[in-house]
Amino acid sequence: MQVDWANWTPRERATLLFIVQEGRVLLIRKKRGLGAGKINGPGGRLEPGETPEEAAIRETREELCIEAFDPELIGELHFQFVDGYSLHCSVFISPRFSGTPTETDEADPIWTPLTAIPYHDMWQDDIHWFPALLERRKFRGYFAFDSDRLLNHRMEWL
Repeated sequence: MQVDWANWTPRERATLLFIVQEGRVLLIRKKRGLGAGKINGPGGRLEPGETPEEAAIRETREELCIEAFDPELIGELHFQFVDGYSLHCSVFISPRFSGTPTETDEADPIWTPLTAIPYHDMWQDDIHWFPALLERRKFRGYFAFDSDRLLNHRMEWL
């Protein structure tokens, strides 16, 4: 599947926020919605009038019962699915939060050593950009999927 990324418009906008501290990253096992069962970071769709940063903080609060501070925008992900669904995702990283990561009906928190990222349980695109996120190397990624199978991709390093 070839995508005309220059003229592409997403159907929805979403966020991901990764808490990274002391040689580990806070991941989640997603319980419902797009990617249910996969390991990812907390995040979700923007609400009307909400900035990506506000959505990332809110979604992290809703999914893990913690308050993230000063998230830094590291990357943008563009997803086109064969079924017509399309999504733009702003990816943030933060070293600071308050509260205790707590399981909710949306997510199960998983503290993961940076040396043991479980790519085999994540979306197939993650291996292409997640290492850059951990290095705080800014990026844009473009990914075409058929359901959860990656068809093709392109990365830009900023």
